[in-house]
Amino acid sequence: MSRTDLIADVFTIIRNAIIIKRDVVDLPASNNIKSIIAILKDNGYIDNFKLIEDKKQGVVRVYLKYTAGKSAIRNLKRISKPGLRVYVPGKKVPSVLRGRGLAIISTSQGVVTDKEAREKSIGGEVIGYVW
Repeated sequence: MSRTDLIADVFTIIRNAIIIKRDVVDLPASNNIKSIIAILKDNGYIDNFKLIEDKKQGVVRVYLKYTAGKSAIRNLKRISKPGLRVYVPGKKVPSVLRGRGLAIISTSQGVVTDKEAREKSIGGEVIGYVW
């Protein structure tokens, strides 16, 4: 089975794992997924992640973060989809929940957060929101 939107699938896998309170979840690996997971780790939404090699494309094992029984990730939302790409210029980078959330943006300089995109004044494709 081919996957049309790997990022949306990964967001759904993480959301489902949080609903059933799993500590560890395995995701299919790609360079975009690794970048997104690294951003989530740097901003404190997950505890850690590990790359596991298999004979195919690889697996990213993500250790989810819980505080007092509640997940650090309240919600993940995919913004740009294969049928409708959403691009923003550097001066109009969105803010999620007035700065409490995180927008993940794919730019010409790699996958960055909304704060980094505003500092560098670069725009790109809005991948999704995390809060």
